[in-house]
Amino acid sequence: PRSAATMGEAPEPSSQAPLAVLSKVELRVSCKHLLDRDTLNKSDPCVLLLMQSQGQWVEVDRSEVIKSNLNPVFAKIFTVDYYFEEVQKLRFEVYDSHGHAGVGTHDDDFLGGMECTVGQIVAQKRVTKPLFLKYGKFAGKSTITVISEEISGNNGYVELAFRAKKLDDKDLFSKSDPFLEIYRIDDDRSEQLVYRTEVVKNNLSPIWEPFKVSLNSLCSCEEKRKLRCVVWDYDSRGKHDFIGEFFTTFEEMQKAMGENKVQWECMNPKYKIKKRNYKNSGVVVLLDLKIHRVYSFLDYIMGGCQIHFTVAIDFTASNGDPRNSCSLHYINPYQPNEYLKALVAVGEICQDYDSDKKFSALGFGARIPPKYEVSHDFAINFNPDNDECEGIQGVVESYQSCLPKIQLYGPTNVAPIISKVARVAADEERTKEASQYFILLILTDGVVTDMADTREAIVRASYLPMSIIIVGVGNADFTDMQILDGDDGVLRSPRGEPVLRDIVQFVPFREFKNASPTALAKCVLAEVPKQVVEYYSYKAFPPRCPQPDTPDSSLSSPQ
Repeated sequence: PRSAATMGEAPEPSSQAPLAVLSKVELRVSCKHLLDRDTLNKSDPCVLLLMQSQGQWVEVDRSEVIKSNLNPVFAKIFTVDYYFEEVQKLRFEVYDSHGHAGVGTHDDDFLGGMECTVGQIVAQKRVTKPLFLKYGKFAGKSTITVISEEISGNNGYVELAFRAKKLDDKDLFSKSDPFLEIYRIDDDRSEQLVYRTEVVKNNLSPIWEPFKVSLNSLCSCEEKRKLRCVVWDYDSRGKHDFIGEFFTTFEEMQKAMGENKVQWECMNPKYKIKKRNYKNSGVVVLLDLKIHRVYSFLDYIMGGCQIHFTVAIDFTASNGDPRNSCSLHYINPYQPNEYLKALVAVGEICQDYDSDKKFSALGFGARIPPKYEVSHDFAINFNPDNDECEGIQGVVESYQSCLPKIQLYGPTNVAPIISKVARVAADEERTKEASQYFILLILTDGVVTDMADTREAIVRASYLPMSIIIVGVGNADFTDMQILDGDDGVLRSPRGEPVLRDIVQFVPFREFKNASPTALAKCVLAEVPKQVVEYYSYKAFPPRCPQPDTPDSSLSSPQ
């Protein structure tokens, strides 16, 4: 969890304290002189990126595997968040991969590692260091180079779809297996690999899968910057055959918007000199180009996106009898309990972004009237047709009046409530507009019982316009709850499917017991703007037209 200083970017200087703007940095990796671990052919390298989190190395991402190559240039672009105020330690580990078994992390597959900080790479722009094996031994002459580029705020991304026609045939007994590489030519004439397509087997007129790249990566946001595009015939031993190349610019590519297509002759300079009747080695066609602008959180809010707030309260027996002053649900006329403090602190900020100021309020883990059966998703106002309360005060009143009517029970199942909010969010998603985003605040005194179902529900919800905040109330051991907060690695469903976006923030209330309510709100809401932007960017939904009554921007900068 991050401090709220990194939330959203203000559109213009305001009277409020300046925000520490979160930067994203793109890292590109290449290696030279890797050790050869394979007897018959060369190593098949893959790079793992690890980040230090609370003293532990956690894998963040990994590159593709490059077959039979001791000097690989990886197409994978690693994206990391950069915080100026923190030392962020990185570790790159290179392994020799073995086919379907994936990347083994055995010592005999380890080709070397290197450690540095994000700050070092950002400051130097390009870092080349030797690779080390275990116990500080050099991995021969192996080196790794990491190049960084900051993604500027005005940066969008572009979706490109290429095909080729009548490419030269380089294979004796079958047709070529072509793939396309795009390089950006920098001011110092060096070339940066922007993208490498997949290989289309045995086809001289391949259609490659469409792909997305940031404008920063493609052309440093300069439309006239020269790009070099190369078509190769893939060779499993790493000795790819050159088919041809052409040069273009992003400016020229943009002619492919709409119904138009742009095409280039793919040329082999050697053939051009040697062969009298040489025309080309095929034609490459840009079938489609779409530009997506990247918007900020405030762009969406000012476009009228409403934040819909749902609170879910734990009424399991472990909270203690509400009539007893030791209970976490005890209503003290002079002092609100921890449930109320957390609810008010977070809800007061969210209500600024919801024009109707109506909040859904649900309970779980109690036996409820009239039949006193256990429910894991009941409306605390006991109106099954409309679980909304008027403002934060309405939620507080419904909470206080429902306590005497219910019987605290169990178990602590939260998957039903996550799924209930997800169903509403799924209906919203179908509008294909950035009109409503859902925040679910779960207040609980213990570790959830239905952990497998909860993980599954969170993975499903990560594809929808919603975020989940869990506040742990009381003094239980919440270690297992940290798993749900993806900060220590990627949360996965029981079947191993990863979340699309990290949407869960978990905070134990006791860490904020003596702090002001704003400190709790800052901490739990810190990630929300990023989550909103990530969701709508992934969906490529632009902000709607600005509405006349724009809410104030306290969520983007809780002071």
